[in-house]
Amino acid sequence: MTGTGPLSPTSPDSARRPLVAILSGAGISTDSGIPDYRGPQGLWRQDPEAEKLVTYEYYMNDPEIRRRAWQLRRDSPALRARPNAAHEAIARLERSGVPVRVITQNVDGLHQLAGVPDRKVLELHGTGRFVVCTRCHARTPMSEAIARVAAGDPDPACAECGGILKSATVMFGERLDPEVLGTAMSVAEAADVFIAVGTSLQVQPAASLAGLAAEHGARLVIMNAEPTPYDELAAETIRTPIGTALPELLATLTP
Repeated sequence: MTGTGPLSPTSPDSARRPLVAILSGAGISTDSGIPDYRGPQGLWRQDPEAEKLVTYEYYMNDPEIRRRAWQLRRDSPALRARPNAAHEAIARLERSGVPVRVITQNVDGLHQLAGVPDRKVLELHGTGRFVVCTRCHARTPMSEAIARVAAGDPDPACAECGGILKSATVMFGERLDPEVLGTAMSVAEAADVFIAVGTSLQVQPAASLAGLAAEHGARLVIMNAEPTPYDELAAETIRTPIGTALPELLATLTP
């Protein structure tokens, strides 16, 4: 860990509780049994072809890619995962009355399962807990689609219109929701403390939120096992395990 002492906001307004923004990446969920994608043991490094399963053009045009994608979803630990100590620490901070906003690159829904209100979680890349029809845009629980796959339907179609179903996530080749991204940028600009946790800060535009927060005066803390492109802007960089480091860090902000 490098830094300048206990976590504290840079805002001179001591009467106002600091706005704490937390940008979370895959690293926050590894203790819940969900592997990351770009780390040394990440999915993309172990199987580069797997990236096609979450690339919109391949997914829409190749039924075999869709079948493989549904098998991956069926076998994924994400739907069975539970929040870990880091997710729970964020939820405790939010319950303490400190203004908290979570901006997440994850699609696992674990922040909400830990108790952070849905309205305070910005899911930049969507959610893997729902599916959406690419034709009529009907939205249904992922669990229902997975049940159909388990029952022998390898590429379930929309029950409403017969269109192609996909997870309600932002695939490669799709744009982020501009409203969600715009709100995330506003949160980054307004934050007194901005904590990037478990993210390589390599995927844009999410990664740029760390720089945006620092430019607007936030105390930037980066907690990640490996160096990131934004480390030089950080007031603190933390390399110790997230499951212990984040609860300790957030405890310094709890009233």
